[in-house]
Amino acid sequence: MTQISHAPNPSPVPRARPAATAGSQADHRLPPPRLTEILSGLAADDGRERIAVSDMLETMRARAFGALLLIFAFPNILPSPPGLAGILGLPLMFLSAQMMLGMQPWLPGFIARRSMPRGAFATMVEKINPWLARAERLMKARLTLLASPFAQRAIGALCLVLSVALALPIPFANLAPALAICLIGLGVLERDGLWIILGFIAALGALIYVAGMGYALVKSALFVIGNAF
Repeated sequence: MTQISHAPNPSPVPRARPAATAGSQADHRLPPPRLTEILSGLAADDGRERIAVSDMLETMRARAFGALLLIFAFPNILPSPPGLAGILGLPLMFLSAQMMLGMQPWLPGFIARRSMPRGAFATMVEKINPWLARAERLMKARLTLLASPFAQRAIGALCLVLSVALALPIPFANLAPALAICLIGLGVLERDGLWIILGFIAALGALIYVAGMGYALVKSALFVIGNAF
């Protein structure tokens, strides 16, 4: 019978890196999920009967300012019932003020607990996501200095002014500020300074438009009062 001898190994063979470690490093390099993916994930979560504002805040914690500014402003661009701008303007004011002061995103309980059925949320996501997907394909990280924490304080101050303008009871005047906030929110969300610049330009036009509409409304009211008495 042939005897097999086991010779000592002259030098240890380097062990391969564990697959889990390599995988975790690869995952670390992956870009963060897009807003469309986050919203679709929330809408498809069968474990939730309702989606609350607090759920969105927790899910988007690292990117909450840009995402929530966009979510609260976007419905004002779509056909919506009267008074919606006043309701959505309040959380926009809270978030903008916190952004301006360099605080972490937080909403009071009476806003954070507001919720909607998951089916209604899914319907809203179906309307929003095609627009978001088109915008996301055009965006990339550039001019990132405009999305820095210091720059976000100035952005927060501008969004606060826009939020007040959006909430004013001026007919047909809420769309322009909402559009400007959406552009700025997308820019902050994707760290795209070009979109932030576009948002600033839209904000200037929106504020001029709202001021003109407000002036015309006041002049009309004074004219009616003056002729009535």
